[in-house]
Amino acid sequence: MANGMWTDIACLVVTCTMVNHMGLVDAVEGVLKFKLPVINCPKCFTFWSVLVYLLIGRAPVIQSIAMALVMSYTALWLWLFMGYLDSLYNWVYGKIYKQSETK
Repeated sequence: MANGMWTDIACLVVTCTMVNHMGLVDAVEGVLKFKLPVINCPKCFTFWSVLVYLLIGRAPVIQSIAMALVMSYTALWLWLFMGYLDSLYNWVYGKIYKQSETK
């Protein structure tokens, strides 16, 4: 695989994970009033995005499937890490802006 492909794959993993983590997929589903089950899962969205990207780039099929599986597993851990960062953010926010200070 070319060096540019690795950057693209990393961007796909981060993008697929973040749009789910931030609730953007849920917002799109709300507007469309239609469920998007493959896109609504960071693992699935990452798997299919990476697989299609690699196959369009003419990577070997077996290598493409393996890479898509590894990246979908990576997306799972990235999603967990983003959840931890959310918890950390909420804790810090609570320390800075105490409940008694709110009006």
